[in-house]
Amino acid sequence: MSAQLSFDQHQELKDNTLIVVFGASGDLAKKKTFPALFGLYRDGYLPEGVHIVGYARTKMDEVEFHKRATQYIKNPNNDETITAKIEEFKKLSTYVSGGYEDDESFQNLEKHLKEIEATYQAPEKHRLFYLALPPSVFIPVATHVKKNNYATSGVNRIIVEKPFGRDFDSSRELLSALKSSWSEDETFRIDHYLGKEMVKNILVLRFANIALGAAWDKNSISNVQITFKEPFGTEGRGGYFDEFGIIRDIMQNHLMQVLSVLTMERPVSFAAEDIRDEKVKVLRAISPVEAKDTLLGQYVGANGKPGYLDDDTVPHNSVCPTFAATTLHINNPRWEGVPFILKAGKGTWPLNEAKVEVRIQFKDVTQGIFKDISRDELVLRIQPSEAVYLKLNAKTPGLATKVLPTEMDLTYKRRFADIKIPEAYESLILDALKGDHSNFVRDDELDVAWKIFTPILHWIEGKNGPRPKPVTYPYGSRGPKELEAFIHKYGYRRTEQGYSWPVTNVANL
Repeated sequence: MSAQLSFDQHQELKDNTLIVVFGASGDLAKKKTFPALFGLYRDGYLPEGVHIVGYARTKMDEVEFHKRATQYIKNPNNDETITAKIEEFKKLSTYVSGGYEDDESFQNLEKHLKEIEATYQAPEKHRLFYLALPPSVFIPVATHVKKNNYATSGVNRIIVEKPFGRDFDSSRELLSALKSSWSEDETFRIDHYLGKEMVKNILVLRFANIALGAAWDKNSISNVQITFKEPFGTEGRGGYFDEFGIIRDIMQNHLMQVLSVLTMERPVSFAAEDIRDEKVKVLRAISPVEAKDTLLGQYVGANGKPGYLDDDTVPHNSVCPTFAATTLHINNPRWEGVPFILKAGKGTWPLNEAKVEVRIQFKDVTQGIFKDISRDELVLRIQPSEAVYLKLNAKTPGLATKVLPTEMDLTYKRRFADIKIPEAYESLILDALKGDHSNFVRDDELDVAWKIFTPILHWIEGKNGPRPKPVTYPYGSRGPKELEAFIHKYGYRRTEQGYSWPVTNVANL
């Protein structure tokens, strides 16, 4: 047995640990990875004596690297304590420039890593590699890291960012190539939605509350909507977006992760594999998406904003959808007959940040004195401003018997005002350091998710006939005008006119 196999890959890395961030000069690293690492450092969650090494093609000195790595760390009030922590964070961070496809670059990186590790006292030296990179260089980097930078005297782990391929076949190729260098136990495929506080709370809401659990099936629920709305368009990134589209960018990964946690059966334990087993089981029960269950849209200029085709980086005749609504059906005893409507769109909401929510609509009261009233709805707002609220019917005060829709509201900013809600990337990087795979995507989970969406993606790309042309919708609107009829077709009933939800006024929270 080789030396590295004797280490427990599930152990928490508490000391003698190097974190290497590939793609350190890119937007993902600057906006998400380094701020998350700083948040963990500030709160004392990084291993003792940790050192962070940034690696990218960009030539820059450490002063410039430190400037880039810390520019998105929030310190709005110029708190002296935070400022001091940022300076400490800079001192434990270094930078190496090099290529992604040649041994010499990775050997140069190895020399730098060994110089740092020479200061560690214990014989075990652990390494966590974070690939904040486009998928085109996943495999070359993963292969070269295994060949040149794999520590033989400790635990090695690798974090890979989405997207994981373009369809079922390309995902399989990517998985196979990655597995040739890294074991499943060493690999952490990150989907940051699984680190979001409200998504993690779904397990508790479902399985720790008898009242909710009893109504969580086809006997009580009419339909479920999972919605992603982004207030901005491609804004110069249209060339990248046009290759992927809204389904690959948001729906096949983020929204499917939410769906699987929402619908899976109760796991036998909190062990990572028990949780992921149940997610895979429910995904296997979902039929592939069909064209007849799909609505595609593309935003056009409105409200002073340009349309998708006005973006110079987008092909002038592109039919790439910037909005999609599609309906999934889960063929198992719990969910048979319940439509799950997934909606995702860019340029579709007049807020200052993306909105993501789950809306579970219960069935009508079908008989008796209250049969013509609004339906109950349970809403899980994942962002912005996490909240759980249950819309139900109640009698308004007074002498007359008048029923009014109202809500029971758990808005986190009010209920947990003194508790810091961690960023999703903070939670997931900490999980990777602990060796906990619970909130990471397993290989067979990816397989099943791609099987569900590959047929519709091939239809959109014209592989089996002419490409469908998306309907248009104005920038800043709620989406295509056809959307209302689409969701109504699957049983959704809008609450009576004139009713507004006080908790949705995010600006007042």
